[in-house]
Amino acid sequence: MFGKTIVTARKVAWFGDAGLDYTYSGKTKSPLPWTDLLRELKRLTEEQTGQLFNSCLLNFYHDGSEGMGWHRDNESSIIPHSTIACVSLGAERRFHFKHTTTKERITMELASGSLLLMEGETQTQWLHALPKSKRVSEPRISLTFRQMKSS
Repeated sequence: MFGKTIVTARKVAWFGDAGLDYTYSGKTKSPLPWTDLLRELKRLTEEQTGQLFNSCLLNFYHDGSEGMGWHRDNESSIIPHSTIACVSLGAERRFHFKHTTTKERITMELASGSLLLMEGETQTQWLHALPKSKRVSEPRISLTFRQMKSS
């Protein structure tokens, strides 16, 4: 991240259509093939959102000692202004947004089974974060369905 290698405790897996490599934080991930379960979750997410997705970044957080700092998902391989759909499974976690200009903050709780949509200008105008929490002792899985550019 920012030119430095960061070792994270959280587990990450990249799934998607063939050829949809994803480079972020200086690392390139080639997609694993869709599993039957993940393909079904993708279908249900597409049905709920009216959007089509060709990839999914899976994050596994062991407990509240793991989180994500302020960032944007604005890598050049993501279709600009496309929807990112985040399905949360497991422990409820607090999630923050911060506007890049006004510094306005929005906080929400992501319960197990919730679906968060980040659409339009979200990735250009807002940062988001999943803060660490000593109160969370259960694991959480985040499935972020994305629309990537074809190579």
